[in-house]
Amino acid sequence: MLEIKRGTITKELFSRRGIKGYMLDIEGREEKAIVYPDLLGDTVPGDEVLVNTTAVSLGLGSGGYHYVIAVLNSPGKALKNGGHIMKLRYTPMQLKVLSVEEEDSPYHQEMMIADSLEGTPVLVGALHSMLAPLCIKLSKTGYRIAYVMTDGAALPIAFSRTVNQLKELNMLTGTITIGHAFGGDLEAVNIYSGLLAAKKVFNADIIIVSMGPGIVGTGTRWGFTGIEQGDILNAVDVLQGIPVAVPRVSFADSRKRHYGISHHTITVLSRVCRVKSIVALPLLEEEKLSYILKQLQDERLIEMHKICIEDSSSIIDLIKSSKIAVSTMGRGVDDDPEFFLTVGSAAITARRLIRGEKLRQIRLV
Repeated sequence: MLEIKRGTITKELFSRRGIKGYMLDIEGREEKAIVYPDLLGDTVPGDEVLVNTTAVSLGLGSGGYHYVIAVLNSPGKALKNGGHIMKLRYTPMQLKVLSVEEEDSPYHQEMMIADSLEGTPVLVGALHSMLAPLCIKLSKTGYRIAYVMTDGAALPIAFSRTVNQLKELNMLTGTITIGHAFGGDLEAVNIYSGLLAAKKVFNADIIIVSMGPGIVGTGTRWGFTGIEQGDILNAVDVLQGIPVAVPRVSFADSRKRHYGISHHTITVLSRVCRVKSIVALPLLEEEKLSYILKQLQDERLIEMHKICIEDSSSIIDLIKSSKIAVSTMGRGVDDDPEFFLTVGSAAITARRLIRGEKLRQIRLV
């Protein structure tokens, strides 16, 4: 069910590729709204619009923005040539994209024969907030990094300020949006072709996969969109890549289910992921590291996966000195250091894999 209201655009707040923010007059109140030009075409102050106000009315985490779904005084928007794959299919906002796999694509022949990731490390995260610290840690290496955004959260990649900043700083070689996510440098039908495009089109040394901003969780074992992490790790193995799970770790989250290693990560690694994956952890103070290792041991995850530990302390200063504002669940590096240390460990592990160095794996005695 949608809540829809009528409004008038009064002024522009921001504009970047694929997204614009405006102030609107809605029933005599000034409210914020987002427009995706790829869906609606050009918009300017004075336009009358229909706005989806559902998330704000429910107090959900949309940043206080409504979403414009139609411009009432618009003459319309014509289709561009090329492509016939539909995303957001059978909804009022369905849009046509040129998929990397289809016949009109300049990469069609390459994708016809693409079948292997050829041992490429693939860092699979559960949260969009893992993307920036991974790139910050890896950016000085000179490796080509491709980002595959799934449709587990935000669908337009333009919604991510993080991706926009990473591209402006040349920390990403290219982006791919899969499933119903859209707006990447390349579009792909699913995770398999998205991964292969990252390798074959962008010639990626490292591939990072995560959903966009806005994970959904319900507090239950199975009801969270991050569960896709397990299926992605399986896909990486099928395509002969190296699956590296980036675990969600925190000692700052007030919710017990996310304390230490999150129950999300434990469910993914114990029940969903069916292949032996590399799981990177940071070198922490003894009490915290022992807590995490007990969690892993209780679920027999040390036997099921390759658990590696790295000293990733350097990532804290790297994040603080970067030009990108980095946080997770509203917490920065000083508030939740273990989260970012864990992400840094995954980046170091990927670097070891590329260099052919021995992993620092822990084993049961």
